[in-house]
Amino acid sequence: MSRNCILVGAPVDSGQKTPGCLMGPAAYRVAGLASALLDLGHRVSDWGDISRPAAAHVEPADDRRLHAEAETVAWTNVLTDASRRAMAQGFPIFLGGDHAMSLGTIAGVAAHAKAAGRPLFVLWLDAHSDFHTPTTTTSGNIHGMPVAYLAGCAGFDRFLPFPHPVPAQNICLFGIRSVDEAERAALKGREVSINDMRVLDEHGIVAPLRAFLLEVEAAKGMLHVSLDVDFLDPSIAPGVGTTVPGGATFREAHLVMELLHEHNLATSLDLAELNPFLDERGRTARLMVDLVASLMGRRVFDRPTRGHG
Repeated sequence: MSRNCILVGAPVDSGQKTPGCLMGPAAYRVAGLASALLDLGHRVSDWGDISRPAAAHVEPADDRRLHAEAETVAWTNVLTDASRRAMAQGFPIFLGGDHAMSLGTIAGVAAHAKAAGRPLFVLWLDAHSDFHTPTTTTSGNIHGMPVAYLAGCAGFDRFLPFPHPVPAQNICLFGIRSVDEAERAALKGREVSINDMRVLDEHGIVAPLRAFLLEVEAAKGMLHVSLDVDFLDPSIAPGVGTTVPGGATFREAHLVMELLHEHNLATSLDLAELNPFLDERGRTARLMVDLVASLMGRRVFDRPTRGHG
């Protein structure tokens, strides 16, 4: 099925302290994202990069200062608006940018889902649970907080209220392998679906992912997919500042995307945490583009090889 794909550059670099993620949107374009989508029969509109907003003064938290809080609040506001507009016109693909971008992209998606009267589900493909809040973080990095924000957790007083918090049972953390104690305590007792690498090692990729997708389908929900580069093993995706060993392999990652395509439930996509400054000749950017192609319909036997491209 042909989609109207809308590329929205989100050059957010304020959610963490390793410079480089602001170059992510350009790297995806150079790696041929638009061409890959066009080759699959989709329509593509590139809205360019969202302009960096002016950061209003934000008073720091009482007992700690979040890294670049004012700038991230401003990014969240402008991306919420852009996301809402993009959702009304097609299938948005948000080109990040560190994962703090998702505070805004998913807020806009949630506002659109609420207006459409449909439940929103979120598939979080990441090495980390990203369930810190401004009151639990020890690093001060806001890119570790988007899942807590979209779940409606307290502590985000300096951000706009999330437009329609996503119920815990509608959130699936997939492939995680790095969770801080505060995050573990916050997740305990919640109905978030947690499929860490131990679960995937024991049960494989297909069964837990398909179970979640069947829930989305039964609820006639909208599905936002948030793909962090560090979901992948660093041996195949070095271009990220938060590498954690033991991530998804090349084929495991493609299988996730192929299953998403087969179920045809995804309605929006984040590509987060690509840092071209840390990449090896565009290797990670090209892999991420290839994964998007699998999500959008490229099959195994359609994939070009060096000898038969």
